[in-house]
Amino acid sequence: MNFYVVIIGTEILNGRRVDKHFEFLKNELAKYGHNLFASFVIKDDKELIIKTYEMIQTDKDAVMFSFGGIGSTPDDLTREIASNVFRNSNVQTHQKFFNDIIEKFGDEAYPHRIHMADLPPKSDLLFNPVNNMSGFSLDNRYFFVPGFPSMAHPMLTEAIKKHFSHSKEKFRKTLYAYTSENSLISIMKQVPSTIELSSLPIFVNNIPNVELSLYGEEENEVLYYFELFISELKNKNIEYKLM
Repeated sequence: MNFYVVIIGTEILNGRRVDKHFEFLKNELAKYGHNLFASFVIKDDKELIIKTYEMIQTDKDAVMFSFGGIGSTPDDLTREIASNVFRNSNVQTHQKFFNDIIEKFGDEAYPHRIHMADLPPKSDLLFNPVNNMSGFSLDNRYFFVPGFPSMAHPMLTEAIKKHFSHSKEKFRKTLYAYTSENSLISIMKQVPSTIELSSLPIFVNNIPNVELSLYGEEENEVLYYFELFISELKNKNIEYKLM
């Protein structure tokens, strides 16, 4: 699975608010051995939201968590866009959410709040423990929650636990070498796509060093390629330390 996060909010881009979603989602997924594939922070712009969703939809392995834009104000565009992109349909009234809005707000549900119940067809509700104004999901792959962390984070904690808590164990091996990345590129090229390679250059007193990490599901495979790096360092008399 490729996990995407889309954070919609002009107020984050212009600095009026500080994003709290990326760090939360990264840590929540990590509890079950998952990593984020991509993260986007975008403004409340209709065409930009459409293009972002369409790009993610082309990935058959995508799981998306989208924050913001599901309220009742004119800049809340997510519900209609999600319906057009992921359902090729107009929004429809979700009866349970409709009833929840009426129960909470009564006559004050009209003329605006009631439209929060206009969702893409076949939406599943995500329970909001703060005020029962739900988020929603599509196909257990695309999740849409408010921009407020107090509401959004509990919704996704439950969704991730329910749908993505079963994952294969992964293995990581890391070393720190007192050399430049260039010394190890020939070995890097041998690492297969089944292993995630991370090479982080670090300069100490203008002298290049590198932190190198391998991460994968097959422990023996990770160890095999990790030993190739160690052998290369030894052959070149380059000092290193395991981390």
